[in-house]
Amino acid sequence: MAELKFEITEHLGVLSENAKGWTKELNLVSWNEREPKYDLREWNPDHTRMGKGLTLTEEEVNVLRAILNGEELEDDIDEDAIL
Repeated sequence: MAELKFEITEHLGVLSENAKGWTKELNLVSWNEREPKYDLREWNPDHTRMGKGLTLTEEEVNVLRAILNGEELEDDIDEDAIL
């Protein structure tokens, strides 16, 4: 299996810390030398090990921000077709 390369390009904040010192953080991370994405996951204290996480593009972060702020979003999904 190929080695996973990552670089935390910007530390945005810590959401919480568990009893073992791992922190749930929001960072901008470059994975395998690609353009950095927003990344939410747990990290050990020296950032050499990580838990499963979620990466988001800037567009996805903006949609998430709008959802958390309770804003109405325009979309092209026909909700009646889903139900």
